[in-house]
Amino acid sequence: MGLNMVVGVLVDAEDDYTEMVRADFAAIGGLLERAGLRRWAEPDPAGAESAEFEMWGYSGLHTVRRLAVHLAARGRLPEPLGEGSRAVDDPLLSEVYETLPGDPPGPFDHLVHHSDCEGYYVPVDFAHVIVDDKAPGGHLGSSVRLLAETQRLAEALGLPEDLDPHSAEVFEAADAEEPATEGWRRYGVESYVCLQLLQAAKVSVATGAAIAFA
Repeated sequence: MGLNMVVGVLVDAEDDYTEMVRADFAAIGGLLERAGLRRWAEPDPAGAESAEFEMWGYSGLHTVRRLAVHLAARGRLPEPLGEGSRAVDDPLLSEVYETLPGDPPGPFDHLVHHSDCEGYYVPVDFAHVIVDDKAPGGHLGSSVRLLAETQRLAEALGLPEDLDPHSAEVFEAADAEEPATEGWRRYGVESYVCLQLLQAAKVSVATGAAIAFA
């Protein structure tokens, strides 16, 4: 599927990659300190396990962001994408992507205002996405806020949080040629990705480890 999010990125990492990630985490520590936020350090990877969460490729993550920006702006979910349509071509999503996070922050800033292929979410609670050239990927998000935002989106979808994203019913909805007529199954791919984001954020918050793109 092309794009994963990983919690426990240092577990089983090769030496060169470990050095790069530790440098990223050092930069993140500096950003948190300058923002007046609590200190954070990635847990010792010795004896720990990593967890990977598939995003249904790059397009899958953007489909979830499309739902979020419509829900924030209009108070309702948009119609499902038509055949051959791409979430990144949605005018409202494109408009949001071209702007910086606002003040006060929007209801889905940590989900939407972040790179789709690099950077991190850390289990520290802060309202504003940190946008800084010193941040790996240019943006630093909070997995605490990502959890709250994906829970809000799951509620709008009518999507049970404890539903297994790898279950047959989720895959059938995601692979359906025509969307269902009601409920979360109308948004099969979006629901799959939302569940994966939920799980990644929950593991990050529970373990104290960052979410990284891989």
